[in-house]
Amino acid sequence: MLMAISACNGPGEGGRGTVQGFVKLVQHPDDDFSLSCDTVAASKTDVFIVYGDNAYFGDDVETGSDGFYRFEYLTSGNYTVYSYSTLASGDKEAVSQTVTLKSGSVVDVPTIYIHGGKAYGTSIIKGKVIAAYYDGNNWLSEGPAYEQRVYIRKKGDLTHFDDVRSGIDGVYAFQKIMPGEYEVYTFTEDNNDLQTPIVQEITVEEAGKIVELEDFTIRKNL
Repeated sequence: MLMAISACNGPGEGGRGTVQGFVKLVQHPDDDFSLSCDTVAASKTDVFIVYGDNAYFGDDVETGSDGFYRFEYLTSGNYTVYSYSTLASGDKEAVSQTVTLKSGSVVDVPTIYIHGGKAYGTSIIKGKVIAAYYDGNNWLSEGPAYEQRVYIRKKGDLTHFDDVRSGIDGVYAFQKIMPGEYEVYTFTEDNNDLQTPIVQEITVEEAGKIVELEDFTIRKNL
């Protein structure tokens, strides 16, 4: 445990006050292309407390099964309580609340909401592929392109880092995409059956969004 030294009359240990509250976990799954999330109690989660303006935390505790935590035997003053969200990349983000404690009292900290899950801090790129079917130079019909392979790469890269296949409705989606600039592409045929890439550029400006591309229209020779 890392202890910060506080001034005699400042916030810190040695009093009769209590700072307490709950931590809740907002889970971000990546299996439904909707960025839906679910909020549960954050059990067995580390919570830290900073005494006044100290640069380091003065104590830490672990939440119970209901997400509840408590810091006891504190003097009056300002306290900052925080816990960490975990992005899909593995990076941590501190989420904090600051309260003022009066001598000998109990102060309830506003609920701290931390985030986690495979999709937290990411977005989805989604689109559709339409196939135009030809017999020689004769157009036959048009409809969703089933199991068409679609690729994604970072802008400026020569190779893709992921690929998916479109569904029966022609829809495809790339999940867990961090903010940045990307190129999404697929291949169309010409009348000699040669494959040519079709590319769309897209910028994902922030996390937690579903970014939709224009439809790809490809040629299929029968």
